[in-house]
This record gives sequence, C-alpha cells and structure tokens, in this order.
Amino acid sequence: MSNEAEKESAGRASVSFVEDGDIVGLGTGSTAAYAVRFLAERVRAGLKIRGIPTSIHTQQLASSLGIPLTTLDEVQDIDVTIDGADEVDPELRLIKGGGGAFLREKIIASASRKLVIITDSTKVVPFLGKAPVPVEVIPFAQALVAKEVAAMGAAVILRLDQSGKTYITDEGHHILDCTFGKIDDPATLARKLEDTPGIVEHGLFIDMADVVLVGRNGAVEELRRASRR
Repeated sequence: MSNEAEKESAGRASVSFVEDGDIVGLGTGSTAAYAVRFLAERVRAGLKIRGIPTSIHTQQLASSLGIPLTTLDEVQDIDVTIDGADEVDPELRLIKGGGGAFLREKIIASASRKLVIITDSTKVVPFLGKAPVPVEVIPFAQALVAKEVAAMGAAVILRLDQSGKTYITDEGHHILDCTFGKIDDPATLARKLEDTPGIVEHGLFIDMADVVLVGRNGAVEELRRASRR
C-alpha cells in the first residue's frame, strides 16, 4: 500500500472522532489535508461543525470546500483537532512541523480536548530524531539561536522556500531545521529549546497526542495513550 493510500485511509478514519456541533482544529500538511476533505464531505451531508485552521493554507482549503470557520478570538475551547506528524514514537511523542505551521498547530492542540494524529506507517519510529526538529525563531535572533542549538548537538539548517529564499512562517518568523539524531530524552530537549531566548516554538509535541491513526497494509491501526498530561 502506498504512503498516499495509507494517509488517505487514516484521514478517512479520523473524521469519525468528530461529532455534530464540534469545534474542530484543522491541521496542516499533506496528510491533514485528507482529513479536511473528508470532513467537507460530512459537512455537505449535513454535519454541523466549525473549524479553526492552523495555517493560511488550511484556511484557504477549508473555505474552498465549504467548511464553516471560526477563530480563537471567538472560541477558545476546541473539541477535537486532527493533524499529521513527521515522526511518532512508542509513547506517542511527536516531531511536527514539516509543513511549517507547528506554532499554530501547537497552540490549537493545547486548546483541544482531544488531539488525533493521522499518519502513514513510515512515520512510526522506535525513537525520535531521524527527522529534523523544526525551531521557529525571530529573525533578529536567528544566528544566536543557531549557535545555541548546534551546541546542543544538532546539525542546523535554515529552511528555504521553493524559490530558494528564506522560508517565512505565517507569523513572519524563520525556521531552523535541527537534526539531532537519536533523541534519548525528548522532554528534556523540549525544555532546553523552550528556555532559549529567541525561539518562538519548536516541533517536539510531548504528551499532547491522545490518538494516533496509522494507515498500514490496507487497514488503520489505532494507538492510544493511557492518559493526557
């Protein structure tokens, strides 16, 4: 089964976690886009929801598909968020941010009663770290932060867009992609990054995912954490 087929099957399964009347966080990225499209099908069939997108791109997609949207200015309690991930370890800790929206994604996830992650089987790993940990920085501090994170043991690369220019996030920041290799203690690394001035947010999501739906061999495997925070 191809990765895209696995993403699609996980995305289709994820919309069963959405109920009539819910406020739904809408993730960003190629996998989350499947969930947005399947949610739109349910909306056209009569499901009443309001979505809060995690990026301008997702906002445009959801609007084009007819999903009613709201904002954190109007609603601060989110029933369920559906999003993707770059890596998922056995404790359902995540690396997110390949799509560049992890700042808004973490804000929305933190306000959600349930975070449902959808992914293909290649993203389930024995430990985090093969994928880079994205770090969103204010441009003023970029060089200093790069030096500080490199001292933590990472290979640090400034993210560029498709035209070769510096990638700019929806909030006007830059992203450093930081490859640590095997991360033995993700929670400790997360705290070190959070304590570094100039870092706005990082892509380690610790103790946030409630359910991970993995497309695998024509089926969807459901992984759950015993408790949240």
